Amino acid sequence: MIKVYSKALDKHIEVDRIIGEISGEESGPCLIFIGGIHGNEPSGVFALRQVIDELKENKTPIKGSIIALAGNLWALEKSERFEKQDLNRLWIDEKVEALENGSYQAKNEDEKQQEELFSIIQNLLSTKKGPFYFFDLHTTSSQTPPFLTVNDSLLNRKFTQQYPVPMILGIEEYLDGPILSYINELGYVSFGFESGQHDDLSSINNHIAFTYLSLVFSGAVDKNDINYQNSFQALNQGSANIFEIYHRHEIAKDEKFTMEPGFVNFQRIQIGQHLAMSNGQKLLATENANIFMPLYQSKGDDGFFVIRRIPLIFLQLSSVLRRWRFDRILPLLPGIRRSDERKDTLIVDLRIARLLAKQFLHVLGYRSKKIDQNHLVIKNRESNSRNGDYEKEVWYN
Repeated sequence: MIKVYSKALDKHIEVDRIIGEISGEESGPCLIFIGGIHGNEPSGVFALRQVIDELKENKTPIKGSIIALAGNLWALEKSERFEKQDLNRLWIDEKVEALENGSYQAKNEDEKQQEELFSIIQNLLSTKKGPFYFFDLHTTSSQTPPFLTVNDSLLNRKFTQQYPVPMILGIEEYLDGPILSYINELGYVSFGFESGQHDDLSSINNHIAFTYLSLVFSGAVDKNDINYQNSFQALNQGSANIFEIYHRHEIAKDEKFTMEPGFVNFQRIQIGQHLAMSNGQKLLATENANIFMPLYQSKGDDGFFVIRRIPLIFLQLSSVLRRWRFDRILPLLPGIRRSDERKDTLIVDLRIARLLAKQFLHVLGYRSKKIDQNHLVIKNRESNSRNGDYEKEVWYN
């Protein structure tokens, strides 16, 4: 048991790894919420505790089960983002493989937290009945309207389009080892929700509203048994545009980086606009776009991202092409071959297939990582989706 402090509420609460759990009398989905995977983001922990307490106090009928987890207990207790390593960057293939085969040896507090979280998630997957839904609750260092971060599988996209907030696709291409990428590899519906600035009271309220909407959209709670309209209107921004990330400024190990003050998520930027300082040099916008996740905290290596809105026609086209498995033609193209290790992964030789645009790969459902100057590894986002687990759900059809 640890004490977690909220600056917004000027209040401490005591929590354990499992913040709360409710099992309904009727069968239904299993919802797993994770708050505080970063220790300087306590908003989700406070929101989950409040929702769990209200559901119990009001004796709200529940279908299935609801589990609220605290992420990095060590960091939450100290109100620090992490100790040595970002817990939300540790879920890379080799670490997950070591966790699965029992050879994992934690070297710091953050890795100990990963080991415990992994064990609990595996236990839930083996003992609970699905379909499973995973929600990762976050806040940001800058002011922001609420938004979703989504690994772009059709399964995720279909479920998340129920929320009245903007959606960001493609962040997994720029980050190594977020917990959501690991869970998406398992094939379950899983995505992140960013509710606002770390210490704003509105961030807690937005997390509460998001949690209630998630209960309704997944079928765990009937909308008539909660104040559904209040939750929906709390998040409703009148527009739920979908964006993709196409540039990230990664802060190098010894780089002296300072974001220019005053930027907020989704803010329009113009060509030549001064965005940040890097080692005494100005970083300027290279085109008209939107800025995303500007860094205004001491820890982290994501200086900022640049995003653009995805036209509806591209989203519709990608849905059709993915259902038709149009990507089967890719290995027939010059410079593209199947990986020896995984059937859902391809290797692209950029010296030969230099005209293969990343945006085209996104349409077909692939994400890419650069191996070296001349090669990309591209992985199918759709191959692991457990569509059969959700095909009877109301939102799926």
